Amino acid sequence: MRVFRPNRRTTVLGSAGALVTATLIAGAVVAPTASASAQHGQDREAKGAAIAAARAAKAGIDWQDCPADWGFAKPIQCGWVSVPLDYAHPYGKQLKLAVDRIGNTGTKEERQGALVYNPGGPGGSGMRFPTRVTNKNPVWANVAKAYDFVGFDPRGVGHSAPISCEDPQEFVKAPKADPVPDSEADKLAQRKLAAEYAKGCAERSGKAVLAQMTTPNTVRDLDVIRAALGEKKLNYLGVSYGTYIGAVYGTLFPGHLRRMVVDSVVNPSREKIWYQANLDQDVAFEGRWKDWEDWVAANDAAFHLGTTRAAVQEKWLQLRATAKKNPIGGVVGPAELISFFQSAPYYDSSWVPVATVFSKYFAGDTQALVDAAAPDMSDTAGNITSENGNAVYTAVECTDAKWPTSWKKWDRDNTALNTNYPFMTWANAWMNLPCATWPVKQQTPVNVKTHKGLPQVMIVQSTRDAATPYDGAVELHQRFKGSRLITEKDAGSHGVTGLVNPCINQRVDAYLLSGKLDAADVTCTPHATPKP
Repeated sequence: MRVFRPNRRTTVLGSAGALVTATLIAGAVVAPTASASAQHGQDREAKGAAIAAARAAKAGIDWQDCPADWGFAKPIQCGWVSVPLDYAHPYGKQLKLAVDRIGNTGTKEERQGALVYNPGGPGGSGMRFPTRVTNKNPVWANVAKAYDFVGFDPRGVGHSAPISCEDPQEFVKAPKADPVPDSEADKLAQRKLAAEYAKGCAERSGKAVLAQMTTPNTVRDLDVIRAALGEKKLNYLGVSYGTYIGAVYGTLFPGHLRRMVVDSVVNPSREKIWYQANLDQDVAFEGRWKDWEDWVAANDAAFHLGTTRAAVQEKWLQLRATAKKNPIGGVVGPAELISFFQSAPYYDSSWVPVATVFSKYFAGDTQALVDAAAPDMSDTAGNITSENGNAVYTAVECTDAKWPTSWKKWDRDNTALNTNYPFMTWANAWMNLPCATWPVKQQTPVNVKTHKGLPQVMIVQSTRDAATPYDGAVELHQRFKGSRLITEKDAGSHGVTGLVNPCINQRVDAYLLSGKLDAADVTCTPHATPKP
C-alpha cells in the first residue's frame, strides 16, 4: 500500500506496490459476481485477454537499447507491449506498456525463463528490477543465474500511457495544510481539495481511461506481457500492492502461473479493498512508529533525542508544533514532516537517515530538515513522477472498489481512530478522500481464491509491517491452498525479500530455483536492526 506523501509520495500500497498461449488463457477463471450482466462483462474481458495474449505471443517484443533518458544502460534492454485499454473491446484503443529486461547471468542450461516484478503502489514502476543484476545485488545473485529479470511500467505509470490528476508543480508545492484538523472549517477545506482532485483526474486523464485503471486490468496486462515474452507460464515477484496483483493473477489465471513469491501482503479480502485496508494501515503505522521511537531512545548516545519513547515522542510533538506555527524554512509544515518521517516506520533502511535529520534539527541545523522534507521545485522530472504515481494510486484504488460516499462515515471512523493512532490517520484519510466523489463507476473486487491449476505460492511477511499489516499475509495464505507462509517475527520493514536474512533468502532461492517449499510454514528471527 501507499501512504501519504504531500511532496514526494513514494509508492507502496494502496491505502496509506506477467505472463501463456491463447488456448490456455481461454480457460481463465473469472470472479463470480451477483449480476448476470457483470458476469457477462467479465466473460468478455476474459476472452479479450485471451485475444490480446495470442496477439502478443505472435508479435513478441522488439528489444532495443533503452532510450538514453530512461537511465538504464546496456546490457539492460527495453521494449513495448500493446494491450487493450478495455479488455471487453480487445480490438479497440490500445496502450503501449514499457518493459525492460536483463538476461540470466548463468548458462543457457541454467535458464528457467523470465521473472517479472512489481514493486507496489498502485503507481510504482518495476523498471529498476534489472538493475539488481547490474548493481550486483548479492541477495539476488543466485536467482539471477536462472532468470531474466523483467520489469514494467503498469498502465498509467511512467512510460506506459501516463495519467495525471493535477499540475505536478502544484502537486508538490509546500507548505500544505496540517492534515490533523482543528475545526470543521479545516475538514471542509480538505473535503473541497479532495473533490477538486477527483474532478482533476477526470479532466486531465479522461473518464474512459479512469474507468479502466483497475487491478484486474493490470493483471490482464501482466498475462499479455507473459505471452509477449514467449513464456508459457509466469514466474512473478510482487511486493506490497504487487502482492494484490499476484493474488488476483493467481485467481484469474491459475493455470498460467509457474512460481510466485509475494512479499508484504495486501489483505485480499473484498471487505478490506480498499477503505478498510487504509484504516487498518493507520493502526499498524502507529505501532511501527513506536518501534522506531524505542530504537531512537535506545541509541540516545548517537541522536540525543531522549532515552525513552515518551521523550522522543515529546520531541516529535515539539517539532510538529513549531512547524505548524511557522513552517520551517517557509516550506516544511506538519504535512511535509509526516511525508518525510513516515519513511521510518515504512522501511528500516530509513531509521538512521530520519533520526539523523531529526537529531540535527534539535542540534540547531534546520537546513538538513528543509533539504530532506521540502519539495525540490527545480526537479520537474521528479515532480512529474511523484504526481503521476499519486494519480495512478488514486485511480486504481478508487475504481477498484466501492467507497463510502457519506462524509459522516469518513469523519466518524477517522475521528475515532485518530484518538489512539494519530501519526497517520488524518493524512491517510485526506489522501484517499477523492474516492468518495470518484467520477467513474466503482467496481466489485475479485474474490481471491484457489482454482484448479494454481501452483504452490510463497508468502513472505514481517509481523510488524506498517504498510501491509500481518493479517493480510494470513488471509492470502488461507485463500491460496498449498501456499507456504514465511514469517519474519518481531520485524517490521516493508519489503522483506530484499533484506539480508539467510532464513528468508535461502528459502526464496530454493523455491525459485527448484520449486522447493518447506513442508510447513516457517518462522524466522528478524534481520539485523540498523546501527547508527
